[in-house]
Amino acid sequence: MRVAIIGGTGFVGTCLTDALLDAGHSVSLLVRQGSESKLRRPGQVVAVNGDIADSASIRRLLNGCDAAIYNVGILREAPRKGITFESTQFEGLVNTVDAALVVGVQRLLLMSANGVKMPGTGYQETKRRAEEYALNSGLDVTVFRPSVIFGDPHGAMEFATQLFRGMVRPPIPAMSFFSGRSPKKGMVVMSPVHIYDVASAFLAALENNDCVGKTYALGGPEVLTWKEMVSRIAAATGRRKWFLPMPIALMRIGATLFDWLPFFPVTREQLTMLEEGNVADPEILQALTGRELTSFSIENLDYLGH
Repeated sequence: MRVAIIGGTGFVGTCLTDALLDAGHSVSLLVRQGSESKLRRPGQVVAVNGDIADSASIRRLLNGCDAAIYNVGILREAPRKGITFESTQFEGLVNTVDAALVVGVQRLLLMSANGVKMPGTGYQETKRRAEEYALNSGLDVTVFRPSVIFGDPHGAMEFATQLFRGMVRPPIPAMSFFSGRSPKKGMVVMSPVHIYDVASAFLAALENNDCVGKTYALGGPEVLTWKEMVSRIAAATGRRKWFLPMPIALMRIGATLFDWLPFFPVTREQLTMLEEGNVADPEILQALTGRELTSFSIENLDYLGH
């Protein structure tokens, strides 16, 4: 099967590419001009220059393909550069769906995110609207909503690497976020899921008609607090960390004043989603892949020490 990936040069996209190629599929990638160096296996994929705002280039990409994966998302907007939730997470998906209908690509796998909703943050709403547009398009759509994804990024950036660089490596106490008044009652919790388990879900659904029209929340085998995750990252990199309890309400005051600055670490919307947590039932992913899931363990975080 020839599969087109829109959003195939980042952490998740390159792992999806690897999984598809290793399973014997052919892969075509939409690549922005100047981003060709981001292709991990350039000799094994077909690269089509273009942009998600350019419907013609998406049609060129999809021509001759059997399925498409839309895997575009951002955590922070840069409006001055034209990078917004609306343009990347919704309009790009609309262009992809419309192009698929024109060229006759019926199968679409959509990478969404756990916790998307209406109403919600700008991130959540555009992801949710994209889901609705795809599912109502007449295409054979499967939607995936992963929790935070970790795994060896091979030089890119992912969840655990960000926490290591931002909280574990600096010689200062790490923040332990909580909501409300009590660190014990308002703990931030997540279900970190390994990238290979996510990729396995895409592979399992690709040719499975039972997955058409369904939405899958993808979570790892454990529900962990923020402090537990940071502690495991510290242990995996041979460090010991002190923790400073940090109420999200206090961080929100700072974000209200400064989140328009690119160097400020979090935005108000990111804090809102952090406060909501990010937990998914692991049995959903395990049933889909048919295998034991990879835990957010010290052993499975050893790539951080490299």
